[in-house]
Amino acid sequence: MIKRRKTREIDVGGVKIGGDNPVVVQSMTDTKTHNIEETLSQIKRLADAGCEIIRVAVPTEKDAEALKEIVKRSPIPVIADIHFSPRIAFTALESGIHGIRLNPGNINDEGKIREILQECKKKNITVRLGVNSGSLEMSILEKYGFPSGEALAESALNWSEFFEKVGFTKFKVSIKGSDVLQNIEANKIFAEKTDIPLHIGITEAGPAGRGSVKSAVGLGILLYMGIGDTVRVSLTADPEEEVKVAYQILQSLGLRRRGIEIVSCPTCGRIEVNLPEVVRKVEEKLDGKNIPIKVAIMGCVVNAIGEAREADIGLACGNKSAILFKKGEPVKRVSEDQMIDQLLKEIENLET
Repeated sequence: MIKRRKTREIDVGGVKIGGDNPVVVQSMTDTKTHNIEETLSQIKRLADAGCEIIRVAVPTEKDAEALKEIVKRSPIPVIADIHFSPRIAFTALESGIHGIRLNPGNINDEGKIREILQECKKKNITVRLGVNSGSLEMSILEKYGFPSGEALAESALNWSEFFEKVGFTKFKVSIKGSDVLQNIEANKIFAEKTDIPLHIGITEAGPAGRGSVKSAVGLGILLYMGIGDTVRVSLTADPEEEVKVAYQILQSLGLRRRGIEIVSCPTCGRIEVNLPEVVRKVEEKLDGKNIPIKVAIMGCVVNAIGEAREADIGLACGNKSAILFKKGEPVKRVSEDQMIDQLLKEIENLET
C-alpha cells in the first residue's frame, strides 16, 4: 500500500482535498467561458466521466461575468483561472466561484495579490497557488540560471510563506513544468518542507498518446512517493480523455477505482485470434460503464486463467473458441463468433 503524505485538509465547493481524502481528479474546459451553454455542456460531460473539480479560463471581463451562471448550474465545483489581471480576478470573486487559480509570477504585484487573498478569505474561496517553469520571478531565475526543480520549489515555498503571512491558509499549490524529472524534484522538495496540499500534473505533456505516457511516468512516481492530493493530466486532446487517463493512473496504483479495468496479454506466436481487434471491440462496448470490475482478455489458454486469476471475468482465447472464466475458474467454452457477446452478457449480469 502507498503511504500518502499527510497534508492539511481544505474544501473546494464541498470537495475535500488533502488529509485522508482520496486523490481528486480535475480537468479544464477548452471552451470560451463566455459561451455559457457550450461551457456547461462540456462540464456536464466531464462530470459524467468522473471529473470532480473543473477549471475554466477567465482571460476577459466577459468570461468573468459569465461565471455566475456557470457556477449556478455546474454539477461540480468551478475554479476560475486567472493570470495577468487583478481586475478580472475581483470580478470573478463576485460570481460565487468555489476556487481561483492565481499565478503570482504573472501578476507580480504583492499588494494586489494581498487584496485578492483578503477577498478570498472574506468569501471563503479556496486558492490554487500556481508556480510554472515559464513564469518564475526574475530574482529566482537570476539565482539559479534556469527553471530547475530547486528554483520552482523555492518560488512555491516563498509564495506559500507570503500567503500564510497575510493570514491566508485555504490554498493548495501546483508546481508544474513540462520536464518530468524537474517536476518530480520540485514537488519532492516542496512536499518535504510543508503540509500544504499539492495539485500535481505534467504541464504541456503533449498529444494523447505521448502525453499519457509522460503523465503516467511523472504522476506515477510522485503518487508512489505519496505526493499528490489532486491531479490533472494535461493533454492536447478532448478533456474527457484527461479524466479517463487520470483514473487509469490512479487505478494502476490502487489509489482510486472507477469503471472497468481491462487486462489483456501482449501478442505472440501462440495467439490464434485477432486479439487487438477483440480487445478493441470489448473496450468500445464497455466505454462509459462505471462498474468497478476487472476484465481479462487473454490470447491463448497457456497460463491464461492463472495469469488473470485476479480478474472478475475474462476470456482465454484458443483456436475457433474461448474459455469464459470467472474469478480464475472456467465457466464454459464459447465459439469464436460468440465469445464477445457472451462476455458482454456475463458482464451485464454482474452489473445487476
